[in-house]
Amino acid sequence: MTTASHPAEHHHMMGLTLHNTAMGVGIVFLLVGVLGFIPGITTNYGAMTFAGHESGAMLLGVFQVSILHNIVHLLFGVAGLTMARTARMSRLFLLGGGAVYIVLWIYGLVINQETGANFVPFNTADNWLHLILGVAMIGLGAWLGRDAMDETPRRSAR
Repeated sequence: MTTASHPAEHHHMMGLTLHNTAMGVGIVFLLVGVLGFIPGITTNYGAMTFAGHESGAMLLGVFQVSILHNIVHLLFGVAGLTMARTARMSRLFLLGGGAVYIVLWIYGLVINQETGANFVPFNTADNWLHLILGVAMIGLGAWLGRDAMDETPRRSAR
């Protein structure tokens, strides 16, 4: 005889909770923001500008970064750690942050990367990473967020 278990039990056993996931994503963003300021890990470090497509700095030699780009990563990291305190806020961080990254992906696709519109800046590698991040964050927020929805007390209709 088998007992049906709630799907959430399986990802909880793996440590995948809204809290842990939002915290992990926040830590990754903080780490990426810090690494963007480390010469060697960021190639052409001397060519980094505050913002704009002229920045020649490349995180890991692949992703175009600027001081503004690194600051955005640091702020996203702080938001993730701060919002990881509750399931509801963790879910909001994952869903909302994922939506922001989908918007950034679309923005990166439609702008001319050699103009002032590319103020952060983005390159093709950044664009594809933004798509992957957006889909992953939204997917995790929706999948893990089912638990928060299941645990939310419901008012009875009277």
